[in-house]
Amino acid sequence: MVVVTAAIAQRNGMVLIARRLNKGRLPGKWEFPGGKAETGEGLEQCLKREIKEELGVEINIQGHFGTSIYEYPFGKIRLEAFSVEFISEEFDLKDHSEVRWICVQELGSYDLSPADLPFVESLKDSHR
Repeated sequence: MVVVTAAIAQRNGMVLIARRLNKGRLPGKWEFPGGKAETGEGLEQCLKREIKEELGVEINIQGHFGTSIYEYPFGKIRLEAFSVEFISEEFDLKDHSEVRWICVQELGSYDLSPADLPFVESLKDSHR
């Protein structure tokens, strides 16, 4: 099973999502940004590295948000999500075509990656 991290950034009832490029795995899907852990790498270290590489920004990790396990046709992943705060928001996108701050209640309107879906309900519940 591959371990993957995800950043869940919230502010004023909004959450940040990113759209994957139209190539590779899950083309064009929306997701909570992050990426695969390297051998021997801690989860928080992985998430900070991935966000820097993919979005070009630094983050502060505020705590563990949740875990999702999903089996894609290409393999099974364990997605570890963390609540984060962006230190800056001058994004330099590498693996995404766009990022958006959207209302938490709008998450169901976006074509999110299946492994991210369990976090949607948790987010909606916390904003009711």
